[in-house]
Amino acid sequence: MNILITGGAGFIGSNLALHLIGLGHEITVLDNLSPQIHGISPEVTSPLYQSIKNKVRFVSGSVCDEAAWRQVLPGQDAIVHLAAETGTGQSMYEIRRYVDVNIGGTGLMLDLLANGKYQIKKVVVASSRSIYGEGKYRSDALGIVYPGARKDEDMQAGRFEPLCPETGAPLSLLATDEESKIHPSSVYGITKQNQEQMVMTVCASLGIGATALRYQNVYGPGQSLSNPYTGILSIFSTRIKNGNGLSIFEDGKESRDFVFISDIVAATTLALTKNEADGEVFGIGAGVATDVLTVAQSLVHAYGVNVPIKVTGAYRLGDIRHNYADLSKSTRLLGFKPEIGFEQGIKLFTEWVNQQAVQADAYDVSIAEMKQRGLYK
Repeated sequence: MNILITGGAGFIGSNLALHLIGLGHEITVLDNLSPQIHGISPEVTSPLYQSIKNKVRFVSGSVCDEAAWRQVLPGQDAIVHLAAETGTGQSMYEIRRYVDVNIGGTGLMLDLLANGKYQIKKVVVASSRSIYGEGKYRSDALGIVYPGARKDEDMQAGRFEPLCPETGAPLSLLATDEESKIHPSSVYGITKQNQEQMVMTVCASLGIGATALRYQNVYGPGQSLSNPYTGILSIFSTRIKNGNGLSIFEDGKESRDFVFISDIVAATTLALTKNEADGEVFGIGAGVATDVLTVAQSLVHAYGVNVPIKVTGAYRLGDIRHNYADLSKSTRLLGFKPEIGFEQGIKLFTEWVNQQAVQADAYDVSIAEMKQRGLYK
């Protein structure tokens, strides 16, 4: 197939592009080479861009630019729409940028598909676990519950776990399946929900097979080590490599589902090529919850750099407590089974980091931006 990958020079996009080229597909990439991800001189500072250079048809441009879309859409059979502004915290104060790119850029793509003469047969959109907000829980009193955003006063008092809305008792965490309640707690999550719903609705009306993949926390060799706004493993790694201590939010027991990049590429390829994926949404992760304190300790051990780890009790408004993927549907319909567990993935990731130049640590700047706006407590 001729496949367009928006954001194809990014972490997921570049890995996917190389994999699809190996399968015999022709790849076009539309990417604006954002300095936050690629540095100010991508030819020098972006290994991701360098990895696909001269292997794909590359078009430099924004998904918000109609002319760029008109340049890349003709002749394409499928689109993998990855281009987006990412980062829960940053989305809470760079609201217009997130809305313009994630919602506006997707709307522009769909408008052109609806009103133009193109041969697109398939669209895969990168959705996010952030559309769920908090994950799925069981209450002894109420059964299945989906807690709303945690209250400022509870977190100030160190009560970080979501509680039963009726009894105030602790809840039991469950895997989040695709039928779980959608109630995002950040602007980023809201934009991804909107993006997913637009793609699924419009493509169905146009007779285009569409699939939304709700990615969990993706990591692995190649991800940006200089972006302080997203990617906890890369943020922690850069701090450790600079000899800086790690400040852990809340009590360190908040957890995420960390899924290795090769598993994300495999799942996305299945969604792109299997008819069973048409019209469906899938949660894509490792299916395992790993707490942040375990992540920090694993990285410090792997790098052999004895920096202090401080559990601070501080928190960010808009953050969730827990969420990990139920893979039943993606296994049944796609045949997706993650192959890289956290222990092996951390080993592969840290071995790669050890081969990279140490990046400047801009994490404190990102925290200061949130404090200034009252989003970090």
